[in-house]
Amino acid sequence: MIAPRRFLPSIASLRALEALDRLGSATAVAEELDLTQSAVSRQLQALEAQIGLPLIVRERKRMRLTPAATGYAADVREALQKITRASIKLTLNPKGGTLNLAILPTFGMRWLVPRLAEFAKLYPEVTINMSTRLKPFNFGAEPFDAAIHFGRGDWQGTESLLLKEEYVVPVCAPQVLQSVDITKPSDLLQLPLLHIETRPDAWRQWLARQGDGTAAAPALPAGTLYDQFSTITQAAIHGLGVALLPDYLVEQDLAAGRLQVAFGGPTQSLGAYYLVWPRETARQNALEVFRDWLATQAEDEDLLPR
Repeated sequence: MIAPRRFLPSIASLRALEALDRLGSATAVAEELDLTQSAVSRQLQALEAQIGLPLIVRERKRMRLTPAATGYAADVREALQKITRASIKLTLNPKGGTLNLAILPTFGMRWLVPRLAEFAKLYPEVTINMSTRLKPFNFGAEPFDAAIHFGRGDWQGTESLLLKEEYVVPVCAPQVLQSVDITKPSDLLQLPLLHIETRPDAWRQWLARQGDGTAAAPALPAGTLYDQFSTITQAAIHGLGVALLPDYLVEQDLAAGRLQVAFGGPTQSLGAYYLVWPRETARQNALEVFRDWLATQAEDEDLLPR
């Protein structure tokens, strides 16, 4: 149902309000919108009349927004940006649409990108733009239609598709183990532990799941922190400590002898990799096409592309 006319002001009047909030003067608004100051004033007066509330404080020759109008302008700005993005998508790819996708750098490059050639052959009309993000995504603040992220699939206001469970294994350079005797999980606490920024509790969770009573609630020693798997892997290879890494990322390094399993074998993480999208955009055409195709790739049994 479309809202009553009163609550659907013209784009021109909304642009004038947003610009006044951002630029701070009617002169600057008029210059940006290529209007006269009188035209800007008329747009704002029309908006106030339609909304039925005062939005502008007029002091001599200056205008500023009321506190309530400032919040309204922020919402208007977000809506105008969304309209702009939708128009750009339509212009660039009128047949199939465009999907703006946030990806985790390592998983995206190792798991997703090698598979995209197949998608491009099947759906050449759909364009996928990708940007890497390590921090939790904010669909309201960033121009993404979907994201590939690690977690438990319970992000508020979203829907998700499970792509792959994760299994981690503690690894280090062979020389790191030469001076210690590792017979149980908690023995790893004798060594420097390397931590990944996006999984601050990974070591604690791993130790608690090993069935070693002394490791149920360990006091973890201080260790170095890394923001990406690529850097923490290199730190482990060069003997800086023990890293808890996804097994699919270290297969080659283990086979080549650059790394060695420090204890045990792969252990399932408490999280997994998901495709996540805002609930309100679930029926977007490009997203539907990509999501349906990606479901055919999820949790497949083939070896991960290298």
